[in-house]
Amino acid sequence: MKNDNLTRRLLMTGIGASVPALALAPSVARAQSPSGFTPARHDLDAWMDAVPGQHRVFIDSSTPAGGAEAVLYANNIFRANENAYSIPASDLAVVVCFRHFSTIFAYNDAIWAKYGAHLGGAVGFNDPNTGEPPTSNLMDSADYGMALPNFGNTITQQIARGAQFAVCQAATNFFAGIIAEATGGAREEIFEELVANAIPNSHFMSAGVIATTRAQEYGYSLLYAG
Repeated sequence: MKNDNLTRRLLMTGIGASVPALALAPSVARAQSPSGFTPARHDLDAWMDAVPGQHRVFIDSSTPAGGAEAVLYANNIFRANENAYSIPASDLAVVVCFRHFSTIFAYNDAIWAKYGAHLGGAVGFNDPNTGEPPTSNLMDSADYGMALPNFGNTITQQIARGAQFAVCQAATNFFAGIIAEATGGAREEIFEELVANAIPNSHFMSAGVIATTRAQEYGYSLLYAG
C-alpha cells in the first residue's frame, strides 16, 4: 500500500512520468547518428537523383552471369510492381550496374561485331549456341531463352521502361587495353570508341564500386545479381 501511495504521489507531481522517459533515453540516443552524418553530393552523381520514381532500386552485377541476371531482375521489378501494386514503369527508378566483368554488356552490337572475340575471351563468356565468343550483345537478344540467365529479357526492353545503366569506366579502360594489345591499336582511341558505342541510358562512373556505394547514399535499395 505504501508503494502504491508513493507511485500515485509521484505521478501527480509529474516525477513518475519522467522516470520512463529517462529509462528510454539511452536506447533512443543509440538509434541516432552521433555525428549527424550527411553524405556529400557531387555533380558526377547527380543523374541518380534526377531519375524519377516512387521507389529506387540499384541492381549491382560484376560477372557475365550476374549481368544477365541483372537484366532479368530489372524486368521482374518492373513487372511485379505493375502487376501487384499498379505502379507503372515510369514511376520506378531502376538502375542496372555493369561493372568488373559484366561491363562487357554495356556496349552495343557494333562493338561486339568488331571486338566480340576479345571481350568474350577476356571473361570466358561464349555464345551457348556456338561455344565461341559472341559477335553481338546477347543481353539484347530474346532468342536464347533459358540458355542465358536473362531468360530472353533484353536490355532494350528495360530501356523502354526507363531503366538506367551505371557503367564502370575503370573496367572499360581495362577492356580497351586488352583490345589494344590484341589488335595493335591505341588504348585511348579504343576507350573512346567503347564509350561512344555504349548502350542507351548509360552513365559512365569512375568505377562501378563508386556507383554502387553512391546509389545507396541517394536512397536506392541495393540488389546484387551474382
